[in-house]
Amino acid sequence: MRLLHTMLRVGNLERSLAFYTDVLGMTLLRRKDYPTGRFTLAFLGYGEESENTVLELTHNWDTDRYELGEGYGHMALGVEDIHATCRAIAAKGGRVVREPGPMKHGSTVIAFVEDPDGYKVELIQLGSLTDAA
Repeated sequence: MRLLHTMLRVGNLERSLAFYTDVLGMTLLRRKDYPTGRFTLAFLGYGEESENTVLELTHNWDTDRYELGEGYGHMALGVEDIHATCRAIAAKGGRVVREPGPMKHGSTVIAFVEDPDGYKVELIQLGSLTDAA
């Protein structure tokens, strides 16, 4: 497994992109609009996603602000075999809260597990990274 990204929800995508690129020096690696889901994903970092953990900014078009703490989304782990990984997690008592399958509004194969405090951990099938929520 490899840590791929951490996701934050942002109310104003352009303002956040300016901060992370102009102030913190990250590079915008990719950005994609999902009109049917009414959201945009932007991935930023200090190097290519294939080699580095990055930051995912999610902008839900109908939400212009979040209270501090409400914007945290999840961390994502890249896995070689998402089905075997989910089975292994469940066998160890872990809770799979979204079974493996294509991302809604995309094609990347994802699953979600929940930690003991309810935080979500996204699993992403390596090799299917086209949308990567």
